[in-house]
Amino acid sequence: MASVTRETERKYEAPAAAEDTGGPDAAASGALLDALTRTEGVARVTGRGVEELDATYFDTDDGRLAATRTTLRRRTGGHDAGWHLKLPVPTDGDARDELHAPLADTLPADLARLLRSRTRDAPLGPVLRLRTTRRRHTLHGADGTLLAEAATDTVRAERLDGAPGGLAGATTAWREIEIELAEGAPASLLDRIEERLTAAGIHRSQDRSKFARALTDTGPPPETWPAPDPAPAPGTAGAEVLAHLARWHRALVALDTDVRRDLPDSVHQLRVATRRLRSAFKTYRKVLDRAVTDPVGEELKWLAGELAPARDNEVLTARLAHLLDTTDPALVLGPAPARLRLHSTPRAAEARDRVRAALDSPRHLALLTALARLATDPPLRPAAHRPAREVLPAALARAHRRLAARLDHALALPPGPGRDHALHQARKAAKRARYAAEAARPALGKPAKRHRKRVKAVQQLLGVHQDSVVAREALRQLAVEAHGAGESAFTWGLLYGTEQSRAEAAERELPEVWEKVRDEGPPRPGG
Repeated sequence: MASVTRETERKYEAPAAAEDTGGPDAAASGALLDALTRTEGVARVTGRGVEELDATYFDTDDGRLAATRTTLRRRTGGHDAGWHLKLPVPTDGDARDELHAPLADTLPADLARLLRSRTRDAPLGPVLRLRTTRRRHTLHGADGTLLAEAATDTVRAERLDGAPGGLAGATTAWREIEIELAEGAPASLLDRIEERLTAAGIHRSQDRSKFARALTDTGPPPETWPAPDPAPAPGTAGAEVLAHLARWHRALVALDTDVRRDLPDSVHQLRVATRRLRSAFKTYRKVLDRAVTDPVGEELKWLAGELAPARDNEVLTARLAHLLDTTDPALVLGPAPARLRLHSTPRAAEARDRVRAALDSPRHLALLTALARLATDPPLRPAAHRPAREVLPAALARAHRRLAARLDHALALPPGPGRDHALHQARKAAKRARYAAEAARPALGKPAKRHRKRVKAVQQLLGVHQDSVVAREALRQLAVEAHGAGESAFTWGLLYGTEQSRAEAAERELPEVWEKVRDEGPPRPGG
């Protein structure tokens, strides 16, 4: 199984002294070393010698890893020889997650699975060979704590393939400096080091990775993401909708990998990505041809359904555990926490297996392929070429009318299962209206932002109500299980009453919040 580390680093152009001498020694002992020792908080800089590294980088013929800022290499030499998979961290431009597997002739299966959403099972082949002479230094605090590592690299790259657009056998060479933060070291240290390096004439590199630089130097720069051909003109409805779809398509691809890694909240976020894509297909049907998007939307619905049990069990278990933790201990009768674990653990395991099976299935692979095809060949309708400020408000108005019809119907019903179901349907419509406003915000500005905020308030109240409906059904089942095992069911009944009160409070507040949203309505064309 691959090990995982979070790599937080910055790259810099090697100083002129290194160029003059033809090797890294001058950089390490001159301007670089002086800048590092002068950095606030760094008490000692220790040389760690020179390593010779030999790495082969892999990608698909059409550069799918490069397009998603993903790096896969097999490296020999140095202290960490083996297979390395580097994945971007969306919340931190300086960070990447590096997964390391032992050296082997072929790509380990667990790394191959993590790449499936990016490669879509296209074969991986050698693209580049990078040979690096690396001089390492470690930076330490006054107490000896490791703070960072500085590496001065002399890199020689050779192109191994001729695609996409590269010339097999083309070579390039350069020198660079890497500063990598040690685990637990403050992120501000990188800023303090950069201040010293800049003062010494050492500046940040424009290249995010050796792989990206070598690709650019030996052929055309790799695409950052598949683009529609031909692309609609800026400012049109098509341009805005496709930008929104591209954002959530990228998120879905990345979150597929996060779910396989069991990262926190990843199932929830992947489910959200499927919903946002599907919602955009429905909301902007005047922009995109439904004959093409509806089948893709149905597959997104299928994927969301496969993710639902894992996410629902996760949310429900956390909610009920919190209720138990915040209840007066004198009112928690019997082995209630153990009963909850006994109830939720097998469901969680079954749900995880279901998620893994879905992500590994041919059906999911076909969905990924269909989304990639939509990105490059979108089914644009005539309205896609009209100004976004004319087209998008009409889509928001349709979503608003749908929400109004469902919510007004639900509020007119008497309390009971029928009203609960109707409020849940209204919640779905509120999500669609919110997502529509988010997609339109870049074009419509503050009016769309305000509308999204107000609709979100309605959605949150409906969410409180629906969560209570689900929690009460689980509490009833727990009470039945406890009674059948000879345990007290008192606590579960008490919590049932708490949840019922919470739902009733949300229902009382809902009409007033909804009235403000209904009266103002969505942004108008040209507004």
